[in-house]
Amino acid sequence: MEEIVARELGADGIAKMVAGFYRRVRTDDLLGPLYPAADLEGAETRLREFLQFRFLGTQAYIENRGHPRLRMRHVPFEIGDAQRDRWVALMEAAMDEAGIQGEARAVISPFFAQVAEAMRNR
Repeated sequence: MEEIVARELGADGIAKMVAGFYRRVRTDDLLGPLYPAADLEGAETRLREFLQFRFLGTQAYIENRGHPRLRMRHVPFEIGDAQRDRWVALMEAAMDEAGIQGEARAVISPFFAQVAEAMRNR
């Protein structure tokens, strides 16, 4: 499955999608307040590097952050059904903007839904 994302998107496609997501987060009434304004660029870098690690095998995320420990890292943030659903919706919109479709979308969309559900802590 990772090879599909690597072939169809590569690092640039993932970066474009993540940039589109964070443009939306900046003005989102539900998710925006969860992201410290002073660290939005850092959050964007971390998500981009995490997805490139997950789907392309690049090591920048591991080198900079170590094991992902996603659930532990998200515990301080209140993530309920509404936040989970909005995160997925913004990622879907970012995929639309980046032109991600076909097999790559079929791999990434369920992954995002699974991760968003795993982060729900309320």
